[in-house]
Amino acid sequence: MNEEKELNEIIVNGNYSAEQIQVLEGLEAVRKRPGMYIGSTSARGLHHLVYEVVDNSIDEALAGYCTRVDVTIHQDNSISVLDNGRGIPVDMHETGKPAVEVVLTVLHAGGKFGGSGYKVSGGLHGVGVSVVNALSERMLVQVKRDGKIHEIIFERGKTFAPLTVIGETDTTGTKVWFKPDAEVFEELDYSFDTLKQRLRELAYLNKGLMITLSDERTGDKKEYHFEGGIISFVEHLNRNKDVLHPKPIFIAGTKDTTMVEVSIQYNDSYIENMLTFVNNINTQEGGTHLSGFKSALTRTINDYSRKMNILKDADDNLSGEDTREGLTAVISLKIQEPQFEGQTKSKLGNSEVRGIVDTMVFEKLSEFFEENPGVARKIIEKTILAARARDAARKARELTRRKSALEISSLPGKLADCSIRDPMQTEIYLVEGDSAGGSAKQGRDRRFQAILPLRGKILNVEKARMDKILNNEEIRSMVTAFGSGIGADFDLEKSRYGKIIIMTDADVDGAHIRTLLLTFFYRYMKPLVENGRVYIAQPPLYLAKKGKEHWYLYNDAALEQLAQQIGRQDFTLQRYKGLGEMNPEQLWQTTMNPAERTLMRVALEDAMAADDMFSVLMGDKVEPRRKFIEDNAHLVRNLDI
Repeated sequence: MNEEKELNEIIVNGNYSAEQIQVLEGLEAVRKRPGMYIGSTSARGLHHLVYEVVDNSIDEALAGYCTRVDVTIHQDNSISVLDNGRGIPVDMHETGKPAVEVVLTVLHAGGKFGGSGYKVSGGLHGVGVSVVNALSERMLVQVKRDGKIHEIIFERGKTFAPLTVIGETDTTGTKVWFKPDAEVFEELDYSFDTLKQRLRELAYLNKGLMITLSDERTGDKKEYHFEGGIISFVEHLNRNKDVLHPKPIFIAGTKDTTMVEVSIQYNDSYIENMLTFVNNINTQEGGTHLSGFKSALTRTINDYSRKMNILKDADDNLSGEDTREGLTAVISLKIQEPQFEGQTKSKLGNSEVRGIVDTMVFEKLSEFFEENPGVARKIIEKTILAARARDAARKARELTRRKSALEISSLPGKLADCSIRDPMQTEIYLVEGDSAGGSAKQGRDRRFQAILPLRGKILNVEKARMDKILNNEEIRSMVTAFGSGIGADFDLEKSRYGKIIIMTDADVDGAHIRTLLLTFFYRYMKPLVENGRVYIAQPPLYLAKKGKEHWYLYNDAALEQLAQQIGRQDFTLQRYKGLGEMNPEQLWQTTMNPAERTLMRVALEDAMAADDMFSVLMGDKVEPRRKFIEDNAHLVRNLDI
């Protein structure tokens, strides 16, 4: 019996009826505090509604009953999700209502708590589809089951039209249509690209499942269907990189009620990219499954290196950091009773999983190395080079270690530091060039604002190892000034500043410097980005003057609006191309005064999409970058060359 069939026997249970629906509590608080249930009422929360409904269909796929999920964005920004699963149960529940009505109107009601409805499920908190109902202006659900088409309608979480039979059918499935409530959400416009990312991810994680996304507003349509599963996922992640071996390595196995799938492939970059999932949930903070994988990978490479006499007796073992340089990995587990740390489900806590993953990966990867010595040697040669570079980086890193607060001389000479020492009250401006740096130093509030001028463009870290990165003077200055370390040594708690603010000129060079800095922060100081510590200053584009009055304008829309107040005659317009064109007082008034300025916070919405974009824009391959420019050139509005 093959492993996939074994898993299906473990997780499949055909008895899915009202008896499996357990009620835990009611829906009352959802509309009062929607953020507690979907994170926010911004665009992120709006899109989260779709994921919750789709997750129900995916649970049917995990149970072996659903092969297709169709998601549609309608003209009015309503959404429908259609699957060919068994259909939500429609028989009477113990509460005296049809099970489908209970599932959609009662919080924590679902087939996931008693253990007999779903053996493997992503939505383990059971708040999903009922919360979507509560936050929708209107929801219509059609269930094809037992030869009939059943329909029920809700308004703002309450039953509007009871369950009725509206026709006959010889198929099964569920269709959920909902329109998000304008009274709840700040914006109602669905992004095709945002939904596309998550649905493609789900198709990779559920081999053979067909997922479609259609946008009636534009006519766009995408179909995702990957027979290769996570192997295809790794190939997709590496598509813009040069790989060390043509096919990803695939490891799969089942132990007790846990199914493990791992796919890995090395590329010639210096960045590790590991994605972990449990029951289709992206465990962004890792957990026991990731720990088990890391341990097994390091042990396998060291054991094989010594066995083949590549590492000598006198040589130190390769570190985990060495063995993961240039690694792309997807780790996907299906677990019957996962224990997630926190409501966010971002970290797996099951202690037994570490041993299961460790043993399985060690045994099967060792076997792969024995059978594919050419691939094994390429991987090991890369890790040995990484180890040598790490030693050189260690020596360079010593130059950037944070000294005690009293040793002011250890800070970069060009840093104009602030007097307050509490990081939560301080901010540092990274300023392009000495001229703008001089204005910023004179115009700042010395109590809480520090200024670090940067000369020219910093190194593109996407194409460099740590030893070369730490030999770059501008990067060393930043690392020393921030005081929080770099790479594996980075510690957010040691940061000397609460805000890192990038302040560059409003031209092509300024945009390039900004991108280089963001690449550095994302790759080697990622917690700064994840915790919202990185900002981009928004200096004005124009200074308009008429008589004794003047206006600072931050975009073309503001300029157009001003022209319609005061007319286009008799006013002078200055276009700021460089920060150095502003005197200290102007720079303070427009860009640095917390009471007046506008800052753009850099947020990490989708780690996979961000990783892909940095690879395209800053990596070695030219063709993906050319294609990106060709595809997006029409979006450019302000181009100064």
